[in-house]
Amino acid sequence: MGEKVKFTELDQYLFGQGTHYDIYKKLGAHPTTEKRKKGVYFAVWAPNAQYVSVVGEFNGWDTQANPMEKVGPIGVFEVFVPGAKIGQLYKFYIVGMHGEELYKADPYGNESELRPGTASRITDISDYKWTDDAWMKKRPDFNEATDAMAIYEVHPGSWMKHPATEEDPKGFYNYRELAVKLAKYVKEMGYTHVELMGIAEHPFDGSWGYQVTGYYAPTSRYGTPQDFKYLVDYLHRQKIGVILDWVPAHFPKDAHGLANFDGTAVYEHEDPRQGEHPDWGTKIYNYGRPEVKNFLIANALFWVEECHVDGLRVDAVASMLYLDYGKSDGQWVANKYGDNKNLEAIEFFKHLNTVVLGRNHGTVMIAEESTAWPKVTGKAEDDGLGFSLKWNMGWMNDFLEYMKLDPYFRKYNHNKMTFSMAYAYSEKYVLVLSHDEVVHLKCSMLNKMPGEIDDKFKNLKVGYTFMMCHPGKKLLFMGQEFGQLREWSEERELDWFLLGEENHRNLKDYVQSLLKLYKKYPALYGMDNNPEGFEWINADDGDRSIFSFVRKSPTKRNNILVVCNFTPVDRPDYRVGVPKKKQYTLIMDENGMTEKKVFKAEKSECDNRPFSFAYPLPAYGVAIFLY
Repeated sequence: MGEKVKFTELDQYLFGQGTHYDIYKKLGAHPTTEKRKKGVYFAVWAPNAQYVSVVGEFNGWDTQANPMEKVGPIGVFEVFVPGAKIGQLYKFYIVGMHGEELYKADPYGNESELRPGTASRITDISDYKWTDDAWMKKRPDFNEATDAMAIYEVHPGSWMKHPATEEDPKGFYNYRELAVKLAKYVKEMGYTHVELMGIAEHPFDGSWGYQVTGYYAPTSRYGTPQDFKYLVDYLHRQKIGVILDWVPAHFPKDAHGLANFDGTAVYEHEDPRQGEHPDWGTKIYNYGRPEVKNFLIANALFWVEECHVDGLRVDAVASMLYLDYGKSDGQWVANKYGDNKNLEAIEFFKHLNTVVLGRNHGTVMIAEESTAWPKVTGKAEDDGLGFSLKWNMGWMNDFLEYMKLDPYFRKYNHNKMTFSMAYAYSEKYVLVLSHDEVVHLKCSMLNKMPGEIDDKFKNLKVGYTFMMCHPGKKLLFMGQEFGQLREWSEERELDWFLLGEENHRNLKDYVQSLLKLYKKYPALYGMDNNPEGFEWINADDGDRSIFSFVRKSPTKRNNILVVCNFTPVDRPDYRVGVPKKKQYTLIMDENGMTEKKVFKAEKSECDNRPFSFAYPLPAYGVAIFLY
């Protein structure tokens, strides 16, 4: 229980500047003691409200019982309610500027009532005892540019479920149960990080968590905020990093949410041409308003500092950067220079990334940005946006288009697999095969592949090998590592029963081998952003649809040579040019890790190089050599 909390003049000043980075410790609901009475201090920002009171289980939802007092001109209202207790539900009752009566959930609340309920719940998140000191001490040493990152993207509500019962129709795992099962699986597979979807509180399961109403509340679908902290804590103890999806681009119009908060546009732009997404039916934040910027930046810090999260993947960055994103003429307003860049959002990103990464070394800010906007991962002082990494959507689209083709037609599309290296160093990239690619009739990864079922598995293995050895960090959505057949649905768990079949088990084992190989050899990750770390052996073997390249180690020892055959044609007479007259040790083929076989380079020109060696390359063959 904290001591007496008040929203001071300093709080008002910092909030008005947009730089009150732990504002969540003041606004919201905080159990405390005043005049030796235990109770709860409530504070809410409602600048144009005529009257505000807190209603809840402690006062019979009486709108007159606990009126709140306005503190200064900034428009924060506060009250101490003696006898209010942890676990009780509450809302803010607001008489708006035009006399409207509004019942709002707490924007800074740390726990929410389980949907379809929409109230906030009093909790004390400061009482969790962390046990991840070893991880947190080492965290500042992590460098995403030179360290391995293989991310497993997970939707917690549908990774695994309990059988449905009347009491528990959805069968969700609690955060604590999930912690143990997920950590064990992820560790066994060899991923370095999990990226969790849909953690912030949201009313509608079908939004997958991308329409948030409780930015400071881990969703109550899977337990309490303390249970969520346990999940992060446990994953850290198992040496697994945690990244969350974060959605500062827009928010839904639900009556209990942020929209029209005090009868006026508080969080959103007033002009619908600036404040609404016509496609999504959502509101757009007013990034120029200091208190709104503060709400969002402090929220990022809340997850990273209060909940020990190691990074945020920022959703829909392009929709924030472009004023005309998803809009036709007349639906948007140009900036002061007459163009379509959202200057306030650009400033917001620079501020956000500088503060989060500056205060928390070793954490990452990842942009899901789908256009060619320059310097997304450039430093803010060099006019970049300051992100650590950017999802490589261009690579993903080209790769998937190529993989879907009948192998006969791949020779005409060879450049789809080589083009990414033309811009590989313009940003710091993550190669992604995300949830977005396995929904809405797009097919699962396995079912995107051409041919009969056996061919599909072979295609996917060679495709995953190419991805794992190509420069860039890695992300794979859950279920795709074992060849989930059905598209993903948030309504059901993954089809784990498929692991009863040999070909699905083999694929899972193969992905596990790839991940272990990736983490073992710095050649595959240590020079992702250095042009000296990659070299094509042959980028032009289109007729045979074979790609060969080398990845070089930062230490110059244990370099890797990769050969991938994307057709069902055996090449018994295959020969590969090599950089040096050395021994090349085969460490992995299309069947997984293999007994090491040594091949000696000889003076025989191939691939425009003086040295080469012969290697019989099977149909859909993969060969990874160490030299």
